[in-house]
Amino acid sequence: MTSQLNLTATPATAPTQAGRHELRAEGLVVGYGERHVLSGLDLEIEPGTVTSIVGANASGKSTLLRTLSRLLSPAGGQVLLDGRSVHSMPSKELARVLGLLPQSPVSPDGITVADLVGRGRHPHQRMFRAWSAADDAAVAHALDATATADLADRPVDELSGGQRQRVWIAMVLAQQTDLLLLDEPTTFLDVSHQIEVLDLLADLNRDRGTTIVMVLHDLNLAARYSDRLVALEGGRVYAAGPASEVLTEQCVQDVFGLRSRIIDDPVSGGPLVVPVGRHHVAAG
Repeated sequence: MTSQLNLTATPATAPTQAGRHELRAEGLVVGYGERHVLSGLDLEIEPGTVTSIVGANASGKSTLLRTLSRLLSPAGGQVLLDGRSVHSMPSKELARVLGLLPQSPVSPDGITVADLVGRGRHPHQRMFRAWSAADDAAVAHALDATATADLADRPVDELSGGQRQRVWIAMVLAQQTDLLLLDEPTTFLDVSHQIEVLDLLADLNRDRGTTIVMVLHDLNLAARYSDRLVALEGGRVYAAGPASEVLTEQCVQDVFGLRSRIIDDPVSGGPLVVPVGRHHVAAG
């Protein structure tokens, strides 16, 4: 997989510079039936940044992402995009600004890779507007960026888990939104492809200014690739800010119930979490 987006291509193929859209949650209360998963949660996503949401299982990470993208309606509070409630916006207008890769997407039976990635262009379609050269270029760019061009004619349901994940990422890239929400984008990928996907998202952020919000389980990858971390605990924001401020031994203990040591990452210079299990003796 190539992780470097070709953003210096001809005007017909190069994506435009992303805008500076503001997304924030105010007093979110979200649940399933009688059970509240998010309880009075406030969060502001800084435009043009990469934000990773971390937390233990059932802490509300996926619920938060689904609410930000309006797949879930809050029982209380609101999600605002540029000061407007996302629930008041027309679907296509929202989809031209905000894209979502859910945790376990399901593709139609028999659909090919090219057709699935092409569905990312749906928000840009207008009545009586034919498929255009710009649509072709966006799909080709997304396939190339995720190294899935050679899979274009294959049915999605015949692919491996890792191949399928890269195809779904290609679909949201083809959507060319200024805000991109991804729920565990490295799922099913081996460590090499995890790094390449995260490099790809970093390129998208740096070269187009796309705001990236993603749920990650690997704290060290989250710290290395993110401008900001949001740690959830019990349906609320426990801490938010740069990784160096959020990833403390106390935070890891409180949020994950895990003893750890925080050392300097020799690659990024940021924090590196070293877990301490029951069979380990921490030095120092």
